[in-house]
Amino acid sequence: MQLFKRIFDFYINSSIHVSLAVVALGWVTCLSLDINVNYELLAFLFFSTVTGYNFVKYAEIAGLHHRSLAKSLKSIQVFSVFCGIGMIVTAFWLPLEVWVACGILGLITLLYAVPFFLPATSTDNNKGNLRSISGVKIYIIGLVWAGVTVLLPVLEHGLSMYWDVWVLFTQHFLFVIALMIPFEIRDTSYDLASLRTLPQVVGIKKAKIIGVIWLFLFLILDFLKDDLSMPMLTTHLIIVAVVVVCITLSRKRTSTKSYFTSFWVEGIPLLWLSLALLFNYLLD
Repeated sequence: MQLFKRIFDFYINSSIHVSLAVVALGWVTCLSLDINVNYELLAFLFFSTVTGYNFVKYAEIAGLHHRSLAKSLKSIQVFSVFCGIGMIVTAFWLPLEVWVACGILGLITLLYAVPFFLPATSTDNNKGNLRSISGVKIYIIGLVWAGVTVLLPVLEHGLSMYWDVWVLFTQHFLFVIALMIPFEIRDTSYDLASLRTLPQVVGIKKAKIIGVIWLFLFLILDFLKDDLSMPMLTTHLIIVAVVVVCITLSRKRTSTKSYFTSFWVEGIPLLWLSLALLFNYLLD
C-alpha cells in the first residue's frame, strides 16, 4: 500500500496528471475543430508541460537546497530532465509557427516564475515576477493553457485564426479560470495577502458564484459558433455540471493529504476528452 501511495504521489507531484490534462484539452480542440490529431504535438504538449510546471514549482527549492534535496524531489528532477529532452526531440516534428507561439507562451511561463524588472513586493517571496502581481495569477494560467491547447493545434495544421477558433480559445480560457477557483479556495489560508486571489478579494461564496458565471458564459459561446456540434454541446453540458459541483464542494485546505483538487478537479479535462470521444462516436 505504501508503494502504491509513493507511486501515486510521484504521479501528482511530478506534474504527470496536469500534463495529461493539457494533452486532453489539446485533443479536445482537434475534436471541436474537426482536425486530425497529431500525436507528435500531443507528445510535445506532455513533455513541455511537465518541464514547465516542474520548473515553476521546484526551481527555487532546488536552487536553495540542491545539496540536500529529498529523494522524491531528486526523482522529479531526473524525470523533468528526460521530459525536457523529449520536448526538444518532439519539437523537431513541428512547424516554425508552433515554435514561435511556444516561444511566446514559454516566455510568459518563465516570467511567471523568475524575477525580472517588476518591483518586488515587500511580503512576497516570489519577488519581481508575474506571480507577484496582485490578482492576475489565474488569468495568466488561463491564457497560457488556452494558447497551448487551442492555438498550437491550429497553428500545427496551418489553419487560419477564424471565428470558431477564437470562440474555442475563449471557452478554454473561461474553463481554466473557472477550474482554478477550487485551487484558490483551497489555498486561501496559505496564500499571501499581497496575491489578492479572487477568494481573498471577494470572499469564497462570491468567488464560487463568479466561477459559475464564467461557466455559463462558456456554454453561451457554443451557440455563437458557426459550426455548432451537438456531440460537443452535450459534452460541455455535462462538464459544466461537474465543474459546478466541484466549485460548490470546494473548501479551504484542512489536510495536505487531500487529493480533491490535485487529482479529481485537475483530472476533469481527461473526463472532457473521454466524453467528447464517446459522444462523437455515438451522436455523429
